[in-house]
Amino acid sequence: NHDALGVNAEISYKNTPFAWSPDGWGAFIHTPAPVTHGVGFAPWSQRAYGILVEDSSMDLFLLSGDNGAAIIENYTGLTGRAPVPPLWSLGVILSKAYYKDPDELLAAARETRRRQMPCDVITIDGRAWQDTDTRFAFEWDPSRYTNPGAVLDELKAMNFKVCVWEYPMVSTQNTLFDEMAAKGWLLKNSDGETWRYQWDTQAFDDVLTPLPESGIVDFTHPDAFAFWRDSHKPLFDLGVDMLMVDFGEQVETGMVAHNGDHGEQLHNAYSLLYNRCTYEAAQRYSKSGPFLFSRSSWTGSQRYPAQWGGDPQADWGGLAASMRGGVSWGMSGAPFYATDVGGFYADQRDAELYIRWVQASLFSAHFRLHGIGQREPWSYGEEADTIVSTALQLRYRLIPYLHDAMLTASQTGMPVQRAMALAFPQERAAWAFEDQFMCGEHILVAPCLKPGGEVECYLPAASGSSWRKFPGGERYEGGRSHKLKLQLDDMAVFVPEGISIPLGPNVEHTEALPAAPQIASHWPSNEA
Repeated sequence: NHDALGVNAEISYKNTPFAWSPDGWGAFIHTPAPVTHGVGFAPWSQRAYGILVEDSSMDLFLLSGDNGAAIIENYTGLTGRAPVPPLWSLGVILSKAYYKDPDELLAAARETRRRQMPCDVITIDGRAWQDTDTRFAFEWDPSRYTNPGAVLDELKAMNFKVCVWEYPMVSTQNTLFDEMAAKGWLLKNSDGETWRYQWDTQAFDDVLTPLPESGIVDFTHPDAFAFWRDSHKPLFDLGVDMLMVDFGEQVETGMVAHNGDHGEQLHNAYSLLYNRCTYEAAQRYSKSGPFLFSRSSWTGSQRYPAQWGGDPQADWGGLAASMRGGVSWGMSGAPFYATDVGGFYADQRDAELYIRWVQASLFSAHFRLHGIGQREPWSYGEEADTIVSTALQLRYRLIPYLHDAMLTASQTGMPVQRAMALAFPQERAAWAFEDQFMCGEHILVAPCLKPGGEVECYLPAASGSSWRKFPGGERYEGGRSHKLKLQLDDMAVFVPEGISIPLGPNVEHTEALPAAPQIASHWPSNEA
């Protein structure tokens, strides 16, 4: 995995050396070393699937199953399945990079409630609550947060959960660096000296604040692991509910860990250790139930939900890549996923792009508005505010359906977002439509991925002779493709004829719901 600085490159924030075929076999290469999968790769063999493992040994698991779902079930039975996240995590997470001070943060929260926008969580990003030069040290920036408890209390009074950002690095300018280095709790070089990580400042350009020289937490050291885990307790005691677990891709060749691993051995596995440590902190200390948003991930990270796609460009290519990434991550055994809705980099205030991103992401396991600059719907204009507010109401009404899909994921590994090859293994015609996906078992989503509203989708015959557009109800023939021209407030979403979708009540946040999902009605209604 890499700090990819986007979602459109060959490099990726998350990876796993697992692949499967609809023909009934899968392969899991159990090694932390770099692995290259060559699928019909002509320089090796255009007729074969070849695996290059950059190590002297490995474990190779060959998995069988009637289809992709069975193979993923076997794979997650081996590497672990995701627990069901807390109900509130299905709600909207509001974020930006970043709310500069408590006044801006609280103003956004108050306006969200004043406009009755459905929302459950508000995020305090890295620069929002930590001093960039001395982070990360579990301490609030005293120049802005003289009384962080009072700020969180006000957010709680408005029925917001609170998410805070972190990364597994400690600035050399913070006294914590010297304390952890003296105890051997940071990664070292081959001479036994604490490694001082230097950031490539070109990557930050004019967009992001350059980061300080830092040490990297050594999660292979049991005492360092326990210290980092337990240092979260004051945050959760203060009222934090959720962690945004950023970075984790910085382990380099030449680094040496407490357990003897070198950088090449540790690099991929580091993400798993980092995910595990922070999830255990949430398990122990969160009063709201454990839940993360992790960026870097590896085999087994599905045990510590959830993951988000990374930092996409705020353009149509960023939207398309984010949707493909979610489907791919689901086929890799990780069932819960979200994107930075609206895009992270280079926002152009494109209301059409923002609306289409919202509409596509309604049917992801989790939903977060995030990026550099405002992501509140009203910041994109009156039309966007109206359309997105209606869409977010639908998201909350779908909570019973989404929760059922999460229960299935936790039991079998089957993701919430399902590729056509996974959902319809016997219908090859559907496989070519790689941009569309199933949300759970019954809702087909064909995201609009270009301006103008044109969408071509395929409605599989396996689900019956006809489908109905959701939520409008228009009928479409199955077993063929359809070209649609969508109005800005319309979506290409379909349900097989005869299938009922449970819907919850209209609420602004999940605090208005009982402990379990509540079904208020079913779609379609008043059917003969």
